[in-house]
Amino acid sequence: MRSSAFRSILLSATILGLSAQAFADDDIGTLSPEKAAKVFAAKPVYSPYAGRNFPTRPFFGDTHLHTAASFDAGAFGARLTPRDAYRFARGEEITASSGQPAKLSRPLDFLVVTDHSDNMGMFPDLFAGKPDVIADPQAKTWYDMIKSGQGGDAAIQIIRAFSSGTLPKSMIYGPETRPYKNAWQDTIKAAEEYNDPGRFTAVIGYEWTSNTAGNNLHRNVIFRDNGDKADQIVPYTTLKPLGSDNPRDLWKWMQTYENKTGGSVLAIAHNGNLSNGRMFPLIESFTNKPVDKEYVEQRAKWERLYEATQTKGDGETHPTLSPNDEFANFERWDFGNLDGSVAKTPDMLEFEYARSALRNGLKLEAELGTNPYKFGMVGSSDAHTGLSALEEENFFGKTTPQEPSPERMLNTFFSNPKTNIKVMDWQVSASGYAAVWATENTREALWDAMQRKETYATTGPRMAVRFFGGWDFEQADAETRNPGAIGYAKGVPMGGDLTAAPEGKVPTFLVAALKDPIGANLDRYQIVKGWLDDKDQTHEQVYDVAWGGDRKFGADGKLPSVGSTVDVENATWKNTIGASELIAVWKDPAFDPKQKAFYYGRVIEIPTPRWTAYDAKRFGTKPLEGTPMTVTERAYTSPIWYTP
Repeated sequence: MRSSAFRSILLSATILGLSAQAFADDDIGTLSPEKAAKVFAAKPVYSPYAGRNFPTRPFFGDTHLHTAASFDAGAFGARLTPRDAYRFARGEEITASSGQPAKLSRPLDFLVVTDHSDNMGMFPDLFAGKPDVIADPQAKTWYDMIKSGQGGDAAIQIIRAFSSGTLPKSMIYGPETRPYKNAWQDTIKAAEEYNDPGRFTAVIGYEWTSNTAGNNLHRNVIFRDNGDKADQIVPYTTLKPLGSDNPRDLWKWMQTYENKTGGSVLAIAHNGNLSNGRMFPLIESFTNKPVDKEYVEQRAKWERLYEATQTKGDGETHPTLSPNDEFANFERWDFGNLDGSVAKTPDMLEFEYARSALRNGLKLEAELGTNPYKFGMVGSSDAHTGLSALEEENFFGKTTPQEPSPERMLNTFFSNPKTNIKVMDWQVSASGYAAVWATENTREALWDAMQRKETYATTGPRMAVRFFGGWDFEQADAETRNPGAIGYAKGVPMGGDLTAAPEGKVPTFLVAALKDPIGANLDRYQIVKGWLDDKDQTHEQVYDVAWGGDRKFGADGKLPSVGSTVDVENATWKNTIGASELIAVWKDPAFDPKQKAFYYGRVIEIPTPRWTAYDAKRFGTKPLEGTPMTVTERAYTSPIWYTP
């Protein structure tokens, strides 16, 4: 022991350049600075991943799911609780409300249970026949309908009554009541029980359900925080006097929450195609006046993301808005508002879809100094079953009556006899999921990534999609096996900003996509550009930048179709076309450094069987005329904005 200690002292002295003679007469010589530099030289790090601090994988989840705690979901027959929803999302097999076993092909990474804040916890009491609730004759009628198997009809009536402000007083659970507070506390408790940082994240949230006159302006409110903060305040509702259906008042509530708790919260705007032109206004529906500086600043601050796809149709763009976009006609829900009480007119479309909102945001920024529609993209389910089951071959519907059965694609989802608007069950989409580029799978890291908009929407497949913008990407950068390393080093990721173009520079974009490991090959990677010209007019252009197969642009400037291998009758396809991965560097060929612009990526899969084809095969059901049997799944990245 003493000898070993002596050698340690001697070595230390030697490193300090002291003479070994001070300790012993051993013939060891002296250590010069030059020798020390060689022996103790700084060695390069061998591992290319050591010290890496940027996100290396996308986490997939659902930011919009309802359970039986939501009054409409419960009325439709949902019996699953938030705890059931978390168990299912993390990969467990459970029994659906329809009595069928259900399980995901792969667990999700995170889930936000977003039950409606209005009347939270009311339906379980209605279903149980609580005397205080069914004392009202109308409530008793709905109770009887639900118990006799007419829950779907009761649900539509309840939603319409809520939208028109005629819900019986006994069915109004305000946030000041004990039953409401109990329901919220149980929601928080369920998330705390199932949150497993690093493995599965249960995020606390709720849905604020503004639905005045049936026009959908819903927002999902997402907490960064744990239950100790979320429990200090009750969710915001739409019912006056404690609530409001105006988004401005929701934003004030969000500020109040942060001021009171020191926590953090953001909002995700609901898919806007059922708002009848109100989701992305230039003229505010609540004032009939142009949006003002306060509106644009507050919306930009609180609403960081937009739900671009879900079960009630796709929200990226519409053929009327993007007539030159061959992929714009996708899973359309353009019949009217949420309850079908007012039919859609073409003038409404501009204010409902993501791409036109991004374009109008450029105009508002030029006028008011802030872009209120500078949002990132996510997809989510809006399922009212407690099941985030959005795979085409494993689709458990939007509501419990739409869970798998031989009849479901023949049935009517809802019908409004006053307007003759009818929506069929086959029109419901098996979509979508939110993909988040976070540094780790925790509440804090996921929320931070959402806040900076490093997210993308997928209609269901779990493809990995990268999108970086900068000024110095080169074609050689597309040869990398690690696009993230180059992307973060030389540019900004999806959700980021480019400003003040350097003299002679043009924006370049590094794009990469990797197919879902158990899914279909990729058709193409596109970049969608929108810009504001010097006459304050907006424009858009879709560019094909990477694609599978040996295809060349035609005389019309279009990339030919990838084709299809789908066998509809047998609900199968072959991965013999397309590509398993796509990567490229693209330079904007029409860049004007004086014009505001945005760019986002869109990845298209090869055609595959739609859930309707799987149902037809499994149940032997003959589809109704017009039922689509194939689908081109896709992903939308958050944009990158250029500001002069």
